[in-house]
Amino acid sequence: MALVKVENLSRVFDVSKPWLNRVIERRPKAFLKAVSDVDFQITERSTYALVGESGSGKSTIGRMLVGLLSPTDGTVEIEGVDLARESDAAKVDAVRADIQMIFQDPYASLNPRWRVRDIIAEPVTARGGDATGLAERLLEQVGLSALDAGKFPHEFSGGQRQRICIARALASEPKLIVCDEPTSALDVSVQAQVLNLMSDLKDDLGLTYLLISHDLTVVQHMADRIGVLYLGRLVEEADPDTLFETPKHPYTQMLLEAAPRMDGFGREVTPPEGEIPNPIDPPSGCAFHPRCPLATELCRNERPALRQLGATRVACHFAE
Repeated sequence: MALVKVENLSRVFDVSKPWLNRVIERRPKAFLKAVSDVDFQITERSTYALVGESGSGKSTIGRMLVGLLSPTDGTVEIEGVDLARESDAAKVDAVRADIQMIFQDPYASLNPRWRVRDIIAEPVTARGGDATGLAERLLEQVGLSALDAGKFPHEFSGGQRQRICIARALASEPKLIVCDEPTSALDVSVQAQVLNLMSDLKDDLGLTYLLISHDLTVVQHMADRIGVLYLGRLVEEADPDTLFETPKHPYTQMLLEAAPRMDGFGREVTPPEGEIPNPIDPPSGCAFHPRCPLATELCRNERPALRQLGATRVACHFAE
């Protein structure tokens, strides 16, 4: 059963200069299309990963899922409720209680003036619930000591802070957790500990994750389904085994070629071609065509639709 359904999701930001500057310089308004017609579903109790280069729209999609941003177009349905358009406030409130987010920088997302006990209990106390002993229990569940509840965030290491963020996310007993680069700010050894913890909690508590990452090794370890984004567009989607063994889209192939490998010492790797286009003025047709070795006139003129090809959904005219 699909817990999350995303259909034709788009988000446009107005990045124009102030009105007076535009009048003096005779410039029109400028719009950045961060997300463009994205479709995917997240099955209950599974991990769906979004990967891509910086600026591909991963975090924007995550923020639209939790309601921090509203879509410009398209829909995000969680448990059958469209949070942006549902008029029944009670329904929206009930669904919001089932969603939490783990941010990229654990220190920036923790209030430095609050003790850890208050930080973890906030999702419960904000709704008038009883949080007695909650922080201590959750700290032990994520591998810290119950005595840490009386400390402040600055007294912990980066990995410990991220565990506190995970404990806070678990406090309201959510069904869906959006993890925005949860380990990118941590050392490699600590990354493995946090990922293993998240994996164990998913199995024990029946959680559903949207994992946002640019680290393909993290994605391969954690995900049940992977979506590859390029310039705000979903270009390929498959399970990890299919995606890593037989990638269909040239961009996915380029990402996998550039990724570090344990057995890759001394291998010759062709560096990625070209630069990411300007998202304010994206290329016509397929957004990847300026960097693609297979590009033809068709790619320059016509945007490929996301279609099923075996076990993969891919947006490429020449995926075969």
